[in-house]
Amino acid sequence: THSNGPKKRRSPCLPKLSRFTKAVPDSHTAGERCRLYLITPPAFEPSTFRDTLAAALDADDVAAVQLRLKPADEASLRRAIELLRPVVQQRGVAFLINDRPDLAVEFDCDGAHVGQTDTSARDARRILGGEKTLGVTCHASRHLAMQAGEDGADYVAFGAFFPTETKATTHRADVEILRWWSELMELPCVAIGGITPENCAPLVQAGADFLAVISAVWNHPA
Repeated sequence: THSNGPKKRRSPCLPKLSRFTKAVPDSHTAGERCRLYLITPPAFEPSTFRDTLAAALDADDVAAVQLRLKPADEASLRRAIELLRPVVQQRGVAFLINDRPDLAVEFDCDGAHVGQTDTSARDARRILGGEKTLGVTCHASRHLAMQAGEDGADYVAFGAFFPTETKATTHRADVEILRWWSELMELPCVAIGGITPENCAPLVQAGADFLAVISAVWNHPA
């Protein structure tokens, strides 16, 4: 839910999802968690992926699922929303739509996430209204992150922190930007880009509130 007031920060540690558990830094205590933020694979058949998604959400603590289908025609995107939204929301998990705040409103999703070349954060906030969640990609830019906060974002996303094959990346973020943001700002931050159980600990220790993962979950052997 969007709020202009300060948000209480939590000291981060990793979600309990089994593949990430071993990376929990010893200095963090249970209950003060950096949570998992799932992003869908770039292409899938919704009728079959629905069960895969349900199993992932039932495995353990997940904060949000972002539906990211690029490229996808309008009909395919709408069908995916219709099939996946109930699976996510019935489990108390936020369901966010990439770059389509209008569809987030139309289908009563929990919010939307926009990039720097998508709908502007200011326009997205206007479309979503004051109650739905808005996330904004800020790459490795402190300026973009501060601007996103001014434009009404509920969280900012930094990355890519590691090489990733999911999408072409021209921006590489340093862990220091998470430390800077978490020490100065109240808005939560998401770390994204090639994150795995083996490399995520420094991001958590630096102050990431959420770890956005794609391949580390969907490509993992069952």
